[in-house]
Amino acid sequence: MGVFGLFFGATVFIVLISIRQINEYQRGVKFTLGKYTSIMSPGWRLVIPVFQSYQKVDIRVKAVDVPDQEAITKDNISARTNAVIYYKVTDAKKAVIEVQNFQHAVSQLAQTTMRNVVGELELDELLTNRDQASKKIKDIVDSLTDPWGISIDNVELKDITLPEEMKRTIAKQAEAERERRAVVIKAEGEVQAAVNLEKAAAMLAKTPGALHLRSLSTLNDLSSDQSNTVIMAVPLEVLRAFETITDMKK
Repeated sequence: MGVFGLFFGATVFIVLISIRQINEYQRGVKFTLGKYTSIMSPGWRLVIPVFQSYQKVDIRVKAVDVPDQEAITKDNISARTNAVIYYKVTDAKKAVIEVQNFQHAVSQLAQTTMRNVVGELELDELLTNRDQASKKIKDIVDSLTDPWGISIDNVELKDITLPEEMKRTIAKQAEAERERRAVVIKAEGEVQAAVNLEKAAAMLAKTPGALHLRSLSTLNDLSSDQSNTVIMAVPLEVLRAFETITDMKK
């Protein structure tokens, strides 16, 4: 009875110290005598000391901040970029067996890929098509991390920092573009005004005395302000009338 009790007590003790808890957001990779055995699902699981070992893997989505990376764009402009990458472990076995420290590996791979993608784009493309650059980085990193049992959910470029000289150059370019648009809009307005003036002149020419009435209307508008100096222009109709009278006398 004493031996049995000792054996029973030792068994209970071994079982108690072998209990391991795996949370719902985790998976356990079990090894027996150094060889992969199974994936431990959430709950209480037994891991026999000395003979077995295990490693927990968090399968929640992780956000990794990719630090500033300086790269040369396709048009030879220096730019510093940083990003954030969201990924999760889809196969705990591969994440433990296929790569050492997958968190560090994903971060280093994202940094290298971001520099390469920035080097393939011109500065204007990088600034205007950030979503496409982010998608390209995501696709490359996702394909390379798939053998590690890791899925890339999203990659977002957070900031693009340019040298101060380039910022001033871009500001000058934007100012010149705004001035060009202003000149174009003004020219279009003058063209429209010229078309309307042409139509108005044609209408006045068709009606005798219309120009004289328009001149009188203009004088009436100017007379409201005593500070105005008015120079009266004689309408062509009046001059033509005098010419007609002179011709009749001849």
